[in-house]
Amino acid sequence: MEGAPGKKVMRSETQKKTAVAAYTCPMHPEVRERKPVSCPKCGMALEPETPSPVSTGKTEWTCPMHPEIVKDAPGACPICGMALEAKTRTAAQEENPELRSMTRRFWLSVALTVPLVIVAMREYLPFLRGLPSSPLKWIEFALASPVVLWGGWPFFVRGWQSIINRSPNMFTLIGLGVAVSYSYSVVAVVFPGIFPASFRAANGEVGTYFEAAAFITALVLLGQVLELRARTKTGAAIRQLLGLAPKTARRVQPGGSERDVLLEEVRPGDLLRIRPGEKVPVDGTIEDGASSVDESMITGEPIPVEKKKGGRVIGATINGSGTLLMRAEKVGAETLLSQIVRMVADAQRSRAPVQRLVDIVAAYFVEVVAGIAVLTFIGWALLGPQPRMALALINAVAVLIIACPCALGLATPMSIMVATGKGATGGVLFKNAEAIEVMKKVDTLVVDKTGTLTEGKPKLTQVFPAPDFDEKTVLYHAATIEKGSEHPLAAAIVNGAAQKGVAPSAASSFNSIAGKGVSGRVDGKKVMLGNLAFMTDSGIDFGGLSARAGEMRQAGETAMFLSIGGKAAGLIGVADPVKGTTRDAINELHREGIRVVMLTGDNRTTAQAVASKLAIDEVISDVLPDQKADVVKRLQREGRMVAMAGDGINDAPALAQAHVGIAMGTGTDVAMESAGVTLVKGDLRGIVRAIRLSRATMRNIKQNLFFAFVYNSFGIPIAAGVLYPFMGILLSPVIAAAAMSFSSVSVISNSLRLRGARI
Repeated sequence: MEGAPGKKVMRSETQKKTAVAAYTCPMHPEVRERKPVSCPKCGMALEPETPSPVSTGKTEWTCPMHPEIVKDAPGACPICGMALEAKTRTAAQEENPELRSMTRRFWLSVALTVPLVIVAMREYLPFLRGLPSSPLKWIEFALASPVVLWGGWPFFVRGWQSIINRSPNMFTLIGLGVAVSYSYSVVAVVFPGIFPASFRAANGEVGTYFEAAAFITALVLLGQVLELRARTKTGAAIRQLLGLAPKTARRVQPGGSERDVLLEEVRPGDLLRIRPGEKVPVDGTIEDGASSVDESMITGEPIPVEKKKGGRVIGATINGSGTLLMRAEKVGAETLLSQIVRMVADAQRSRAPVQRLVDIVAAYFVEVVAGIAVLTFIGWALLGPQPRMALALINAVAVLIIACPCALGLATPMSIMVATGKGATGGVLFKNAEAIEVMKKVDTLVVDKTGTLTEGKPKLTQVFPAPDFDEKTVLYHAATIEKGSEHPLAAAIVNGAAQKGVAPSAASSFNSIAGKGVSGRVDGKKVMLGNLAFMTDSGIDFGGLSARAGEMRQAGETAMFLSIGGKAAGLIGVADPVKGTTRDAINELHREGIRVVMLTGDNRTTAQAVASKLAIDEVISDVLPDQKADVVKRLQREGRMVAMAGDGINDAPALAQAHVGIAMGTGTDVAMESAGVTLVKGDLRGIVRAIRLSRATMRNIKQNLFFAFVYNSFGIPIAAGVLYPFMGILLSPVIAAAAMSFSSVSVISNSLRLRGARI
């Protein structure tokens, strides 16, 4: 059955098996969590106890500070007392029931607190001065009771829950402070005769603090309203991403007719028409047409990308002036946009390592503050001026109110939530908060050459025929012998021949020799294509062409030798072009103080040629795929903080080994799963943005923590009354409540500044 808001919903056993995934510790099976975190007892990684969760269509609610808390209805976190947030986001600004409730309570509290304060200030108001105090105290009681008992009811509930759950939090202190002020005042009105002289003022009356209890409640409610409103802004990035997706698509029917359908009706394989200015509905491949597509909302790059037949398009990007016909491939949750939203949401709910310090402090903070409040009460009761007990009570309440640790708890998660959203809009996806924190410390970037520094698609660069041969003859035989090969260099030769108008024919007796080349028969003649060792083993002398091949390698090209009928026929140069943005990215990385190391399986000459063009600091060539992780380990042993950028399956071990793995969004899913950061466009300049955002985020977190620690360090002693013997200053609980609310809002406001950070 459904529980009340904030309560865990009871489910049937069948529902539990299909809808709730639990994780448990192999050494402590009594530990069960909703996320695969570490065991709080032994630190071991938790293991899944049930299958992965299956969506039930219900919205789940979680705490931004404690993501392991998941409930089926809005309410309060049992650990910190904060209002839970919906795990699933929509493009529309969803209504927050907690914000609605707190806003209603706040305005009613204000309406009653204003006249209450006026009555409490009767000694300073001529039209109230001289009136009997007893009836006015009953009026104060009538005005304060709805504010405290109804307006402040959520604080009492959360405070009591914190005691039951043995997890003291800010509401423990607020509830205790308001309850003491209000209860004392009620007793003073109903049974004034029971108080001794130490509680009475010079005129013999027992003071009441209804206005303080009500004012504190109203101020805390104001702080909650402002905090909840500010927290909704942290989800703006996700709502912005979700809002990019179009609502409909124009599907081409089997008979050739076209009609608009809802996006949910699009299936893989459907043909979709994209007219000028329309959004691309889903991910897929262009079947016909050419146009420029604005991908800035996904990649962060403002320059439109030219697309033609065979090109890939991303859902939610905007078509330019041309008309495109596309084949849908990934729809629904499989689209890149959906994956980005999921990654950002998961990252926002993750916890940074720096949060551990806050957790340690928070574990003892409330108990320490309660102890200080008790000592404050005792000190004033024994040593303070008359009325000692009244002053002891007021100062103890001020300590409880001003020391609320809300600002301390918000310092880290708010910055992380804003930073992950900011990164997503710039084409940088952080897998978790730990990647954000570690990225700041990186001083060495290891990059795979192919597909990372280069385009990953080799192209034919030059053809150098031997005497008695011409370029077309060389290309014809080379393309024919490579026509049946799937090697990237073979594809480069075949495509290059086609661009030059050379059509290959069919080869026979095809044979591939690993690490050397290929051979076969073309038009009755034996044709061989491969490296110099292949030709030398076959007794074919290339004479002066060998020197020419060396020049090709020094220029960063792969030189391939061709023989026809046992004679040297020519050289073919193939190269993987460097991405147009790579040089600028390397320069920016150097300005950020990052050392760049290039890993490649190419020979030393070819690798050095590429490195010299890009001013790369170190080149490690002739590296086999399984040796990349060893290189990362060696750099780590040298004391370096290493980030590894790659895009292939063979990069996955090195990405996992590095302090931070960076996957190119244009690469494989395996690489992206192994990495802590994914660059949507596969552009190295995204690494620069990631580093700058990481540094800005950690600087922002440190500012928040500094404000929170300093605030409490100065606020608690002042509230306890340390300035009274020297300056005669006492801190009213009302002022303490205002300061406490302001500190929480200021931390969130400072976190929101990250949205404007330049990366």
